[in-house]
Amino acid sequence: MELQYRPVTPERWKDFETLFGECGAYEGCWCMWWRTTRRQFARQQGAGNRRAMKQIVDSGKVPGLLAYEGETPVGWVSVAPREDYPSLNRSPNFKRVDDKPVWSIVCFYVDPAHRGKGVLTGLAAAARDYALSRGARIVEAYPREPGRRISSELAYMGLAPVFEEAGFVEVLRRAPGRPILRYQA
Repeated sequence: MELQYRPVTPERWKDFETLFGECGAYEGCWCMWWRTTRRQFARQQGAGNRRAMKQIVDSGKVPGLLAYEGETPVGWVSVAPREDYPSLNRSPNFKRVDDKPVWSIVCFYVDPAHRGKGVLTGLAAAARDYALSRGARIVEAYPREPGRRISSELAYMGLAPVFEEAGFVEVLRRAPGRPILRYQA
């Protein structure tokens, strides 16, 4: 499958909405889980999260990349400076490793019809390259290790082998099956 990767900008908002569908990907998340407090997320779940993400995009910030097959959006990855994801610091598993500036890859969504076709692998590499092109020296990811079969909802932060294939290495593990991986330029 030949994929192209493009930043989510106001001109591509409709493509983002098309990919995420009426429900906002994972139960109204609209990729706001790591960007808000849990209370705020619950309060704005669904339409409120959609509006919050639209505000980010309309502000000129790029919250992530879309993968396209031709002109059809088939996948998403959230990549930005770690400061854009304040809930990471409140997570016992994903709080800062050190004081070095990093970009973080926190979320994926792949259209169900395109799962198992390498979209996730392509998005991980594209997110890494995008962060590096914006000046990142360290790109961090917080995937699950595959074991038994897990649902796409549980794998929303990616899978460790996908990142390892893209040159990421484990730097810390605070919970079983949840490594923190880094790519260092």
